[in-house]
Amino acid sequence: MPETRSTSSAQGAGASGAAQETGGAGRERRRGAGRVLIAVYLVLAIAATFRSVYQILTKFDEAPVAYALSAAAGIVYIVATVALVNRERPGWRGIAWAAILFELAGVLIVGTLSLAVPEWFAHPSVWSGFGIGYVFIPLVLPVLGLVWLTRTRGDAAARTTGGIS
Repeated sequence: MPETRSTSSAQGAGASGAAQETGGAGRERRRGAGRVLIAVYLVLAIAATFRSVYQILTKFDEAPVAYALSAAAGIVYIVATVALVNRERPGWRGIAWAAILFELAGVLIVGTLSLAVPEWFAHPSVWSGFGIGYVFIPLVLPVLGLVWLTRTRGDAAARTTGGIS
């Protein structure tokens, strides 16, 4: 009889282990997606920031609005990247939400204005044409960021409550 108990205990442990693996796999996918998202934000932050700094230093008088908007976009991407990296720390998740929502609004507003009033944009900015110069990544990225923040909301709540649901 003791062997039966140990076998059923082992099966029980195996069953709970399988459940943990399934939950763990879901978390790992989210972490993997989060890492890719953060990497894309980092690349865009670097690209937008360095491009805007170069443009501001060398030809700001040609298109001050476009270059200032590109600099603003670069700063928003930097803030979003830092906030996403630190999203588990107090306050940073809210900063990530704010930065990404601001980014989405910027892309939509600047994208619309650049098509409706093209004379305002002598040269394109990061968000002009909804990010066409960056293969529309500036348009898609905030949507993916908001989806990811929404999907990982439960993970953050579990961490702050110590896993108590």
